[in-house]
Amino acid sequence: MSESSTPVPAALQAFIDATNNGDSEAFVAAFTDDAVLDDWGRVVHGHEGVASWNRTDNIGVRSHFELVGIEPTDSPDRVVATLKVSGGGYNGTGPMTFEFRGDRIARLVIAPTN
Repeated sequence: MSESSTPVPAALQAFIDATNNGDSEAFVAAFTDDAVLDDWGRVVHGHEGVASWNRTDNIGVRSHFELVGIEPTDSPDRVVATLKVSGGGYNGTGPMTFEFRGDRIARLVIAPTN
């Protein structure tokens, strides 16, 4: 992990742990009921959409996440996490922007930050 002093939000840790443990139920539970997940312009909504994306792009392809770094933003409820992804789908390292509501992920954007 990076030298960043930004603490890892509980929902981000749950997202990583659920993926790495292959726990689809816990993965979906890390998101709010009305969550938005935007994967390079492919947008899904709510628990049903997150579950669908999880089957095709995450646990369904045996993804594994390693947190490389985390940076704060101008909002206390948003961080940019750099994750190294491996598995049977996408493999590489890149930024994911997480927005939180309470202890869950309300929005996740997988794309380069501007």
